[in-house]
Amino acid sequence: MSRLPRRSLLSLTLSAALATGLAGCSPGTDGSADAPTTDSTTPAADTATTAPVLGSFGFDIAGMDREVPPGDDFYRYANGGWMESTQIPADRSSFNSFTRIVVDTEKNVRQIIEDAADDEAAQGPMRKVGDYYTAFMDEAGIEARGIAPLQPQLDEIAAIADKQALATELGSQLRADVDLLNATDYYTDRLFGLWVSQDLHQPDRNVPYLVQGGLGMPDRSFYLDDGRMAELRTAYQAHVAKMLELAGIDDAAAKAERIVALETAIAKVHATQEQTNNVEAGANAWTAADFAAKAPGMDWDAFLKAAGLGGQQDFIAWQPDAVAGISKLVASQPLDTWKEYLTFHAIDRAAATLPKAFGDQQFAFYGKTLNGTPQQRDRWKRAVSATNGALGEAVGQEYVERHVSAETRARAEAMVDNIVAAFGKRIDALEWMSDETKAQARAKVAGLTVALGYPDSWRDYGALEIKPDDALGNAQRASAFEYQRNLAKLGQPVNHDEWYMLPHTVNALNVPLENRLIFPAAILQPPFFDPNADDAVNYGAIGAVIGHEISHSFDNLGALFDKDGRLHNWWTPEDLERFEAAGDALAAQFSEYKAFDDLAVNGKLSLGENIADVAGLATAYDAYRLSLQGQPGETLEGFSPDQRFFLGFAQAWRGKYREAALRNAILTDVHAPGRFRAQTVRNLDAWYPAFEVTEGQALYLAPEDRVKVW
Repeated sequence: MSRLPRRSLLSLTLSAALATGLAGCSPGTDGSADAPTTDSTTPAADTATTAPVLGSFGFDIAGMDREVPPGDDFYRYANGGWMESTQIPADRSSFNSFTRIVVDTEKNVRQIIEDAADDEAAQGPMRKVGDYYTAFMDEAGIEARGIAPLQPQLDEIAAIADKQALATELGSQLRADVDLLNATDYYTDRLFGLWVSQDLHQPDRNVPYLVQGGLGMPDRSFYLDDGRMAELRTAYQAHVAKMLELAGIDDAAAKAERIVALETAIAKVHATQEQTNNVEAGANAWTAADFAAKAPGMDWDAFLKAAGLGGQQDFIAWQPDAVAGISKLVASQPLDTWKEYLTFHAIDRAAATLPKAFGDQQFAFYGKTLNGTPQQRDRWKRAVSATNGALGEAVGQEYVERHVSAETRARAEAMVDNIVAAFGKRIDALEWMSDETKAQARAKVAGLTVALGYPDSWRDYGALEIKPDDALGNAQRASAFEYQRNLAKLGQPVNHDEWYMLPHTVNALNVPLENRLIFPAAILQPPFFDPNADDAVNYGAIGAVIGHEISHSFDNLGALFDKDGRLHNWWTPEDLERFEAAGDALAAQFSEYKAFDDLAVNGKLSLGENIADVAGLATAYDAYRLSLQGQPGETLEGFSPDQRFFLGFAQAWRGKYREAALRNAILTDVHAPGRFRAQTVRNLDAWYPAFEVTEGQALYLAPEDRVKVW
C-alpha cells in the first residue's frame, strides 16, 4: 500500500535477499501512466507479422540528430530528434523507453481487468480481480462512506495507552511492502519494513530481514539538507496538516509540526544510501534476544509477537544503527506524538481508497510538488495499478494467455544462451585475472539459471478475501495477505522458482543469492526486442539488457556471492584489487557527468549498475559478432552492423524527466539517468572506428582510460 514507488537504495537488493533490477527510471515512478504513442508494441500469441515496429529494420532513424557528432554526444546523436519532438505527458514526471512499452501493456492489462469486472460469471482469482477493480472504481460509494472504513484503525491508534501498547501497534503494522527485489521500491512509511528471503550466510534457509522505514518523504536527505529540500519540508508539513484536517482532526497544524519533527529525528538515525548499498555491512545476523540488547527502547517482545514473529529466533538487521536509533526514539519521544504520527500515516496510506479530496491532496504533494507532475492519472489507471499490486499474478496469467508469443520467447531464449556463452568466453580471455579466480567465475556462469517470460506455476489467492464494495478493506487485506505469504516461507525449504516480477512488468532482474536471472515477458517488446528487427539492433538493445543482468552477478556487489549464492570472498587478493581499481575508475567517470550545474551523478551510488552496463554491452557485442559466424554483415540504409548495434543500445536509454523528478532520481536512484548510461559506449574499443571517433572529441577516451571490467 505504499503511496508512490521510488528508487531502490539497494543496487544489489535482497534476492530474496538481494536482487538487481534493470530500469533506471522504470515506468510509473510517480505513480503516473499513459504517454503518446501510435503503434502497439505488445506481442500477441495469435498475431504474426513480418514488419518491424520501428522503421524498416527495427530502428528509429527519425529520432536521431545526425548534425551532432557521435563522438561529442552519442546520446544526442542517437536520440536528439526524439528529444525535440517528445513531450512528457501531463500525468507523468518522466517518459522513456520503458514507458513506451508500459503504455500499450497497461491498455492490454486494463482490458483483462475490466473483462473480469464485467463478467458476472467469472470465478476464482479473476472474480477477485474484477471485484477489486470494481471497488476501487466505485467513487460514489467511496464518497458516501467517507472516512468510516478507516475509523476502526484510527480508534485503535487513539486507544494506545502506554509504550507497550505502542510497540504492539507498531508490530501489527509491519508489512512486506518493501520491495527489495525490483530495485524500484525500497521504501516504507511504516516504522520498519520486512522482507523474508534466504539467509545471506546460510542459503539453505529463509530469514526475515528488518530494514529502516518510517519516513513520509523518499530519503533522509529530504529532511536534513538545505535549499530545495527545505522548501519541500515546508510543503510536506502543510500536506500533513491538510490530510489531518480532511479527516476532521483538531489542531492539525501543531500536530503536523510535531509529526515532521519526529520524522526528522528518524531521518537523522537512518543509514545513507551508500551505507545501505554495502551488503557486507548489512548482513547483520541478530537473534530475537539481540534486539533488546542492541536496540533498547522498543518493547521488542510485544513488537515481534504482534508482527507474527514471536517464535522466530534468527533475523538480519540490515541497518543496525537505524534499528537501534529508531528504537531509542520509540522510548524517548512522547506517546501522544507517536499516536499523531501513526494517525497521519494511516490516513495518508489509505488516501487512494478514501474520498476524492484525500487522493487529490496526496497527489498535490507527492505528484506535483515532489516530482513536478502537473496532472494526476486517470482513475482507471490508478485502479489498474492497485489491482496489479494486490492480484498481479492472477492478472499476469491471463496476460500470458492473451499476449505472449511462444515464438518471441523461443528467440529470446536463444539470445540468452548466446550471451551467457559470450560472457564465459570473456572470462576465459581476461588477462588480469588468475586461473584460481577464473575457475570460481566460470562456476558461477555454469550454474546460472534463467527464467524467461512467466513463472511455471502461479500464486494461489484463495485465502485473500475481496469485496466489490470495500476498496480500503481490500487494500488492507491484500497487504496482510502478502505479509502472511512471506511469513509462511519461514521454516520452509528455500524456493528458487519464485518470481519477483509480474509477466507484464517492464524490467529485468538478477537474483545473486539464487544465481538466477528473470526476464518478464513485457520487456520482450520494441525498442528492446522485436522478432522482426535487425539482429544488430536487437543485440544492442535486449542483448545489452541480458548482458547487464548477467553482469550483475559479477558487479561490485554481485561478485561477493559464489555460485551457490553464499556471501563470501572467492577472489584472490590481487584479482580483487584490480577489479576494485576498475570500479573506482568507472565511478570517477560517471561522477563527471552533470545533469545540472549544481548536481552531478553519484558514481559510487550507481557503480553496480554502471559496471553491469559496461560489461553487459561488451558481452552483447561479442555475442552479436559471434552470431555473424565470420560473415561481415550487410549495411542497411547507410548504417554498418556495428553502428546499428551501438545505436540500438543508445535508443533503448532515451528518456526525458521533469526537473524535480530528475533531481530526486540522482539523489535516490542507483541507476544513472539514461542519457549518461548511453555514453557507456565510450568504454568499448569497437565504438571508436564504427563512428570515426577521434582524440579531441568530448567522449574520446585514450585506450588505457577505457574501463574494461569483464
